Amino acid sequence: MSFARQTIQAGLYSRFRPASVSIGSSLTSAAIRSAVAQRRLIHSSRCTRASQHDHHHEEQHTESLHSDMKLLHGRYPETPLYADLNSNANIEKFKSGERAIDKAVHLFFLTEIMRGMWIVIENFFRPPYTIMYPFEKGPLSPRFRGEHALRRYPSGEERCIACKLCEAICPAQAITIESEARMDGSRRTTKYDIDMTKCIYCGFCQEACPVDAIVETQNQEFSTETREELLYNKEKLLANGDRAEAEIAANLHADHVYR
Repeated sequence: MSFARQTIQAGLYSRFRPASVSIGSSLTSAAIRSAVAQRRLIHSSRCTRASQHDHHHEEQHTESLHSDMKLLHGRYPETPLYADLNSNANIEKFKSGERAIDKAVHLFFLTEIMRGMWIVIENFFRPPYTIMYPFEKGPLSPRFRGEHALRRYPSGEERCIACKLCEAICPAQAITIESEARMDGSRRTTKYDIDMTKCIYCGFCQEACPVDAIVETQNQEFSTETREELLYNKEKLLANGDRAEAEIAANLHADHVYR
């Protein structure tokens, strides 16, 4: 309620009080002064209570924060017991950084570019790291996925059992398999073709094979002059496996702990 409204109400109250009370001008002014004093008293008391409530709430928050820090210090002794809550510690730590004048010097004098040019000149006079390929070759991981090959058992029997899991899992649909049953009831492939122009060398065929028949060797030097030379059949794949069997076995043994 505004001060003007309280003043009018006080004046009306003084006008319409019982007849036994005098309604002179002096009494009216006294009522107005009384209303003003009460208004100031009420306002000051409300402000006092609000400030006391805020101060009490702040004290409770500070006490709870100190108790949490004591608990944290009990669990982690390396944590400081009381952080500088009311200090400028968070601001002081940024004052130790690079000054504005230093940044301006680096910007206008292009010191970063000079440092980069110095590194180039320094490495210009060092021995080169280039290897003389193909006479020198870098190391390859046992998981390197290169040219495909079909493996055999030590007895000479081909490993592939024509389960067609590699054909089903191939995302590029580069493998085509045809199979037939033998007289002894076993199943072997009659056709195993891989279109190397479609292959994306994902290694899914090698991971899906239950007998480690189809593998990817470390051979990466099988470029051809015609597209037809990249259409591998069963004989070509078995020949690759026979040629690199020792290398394939060593790579599988080195990688078996991760499979």
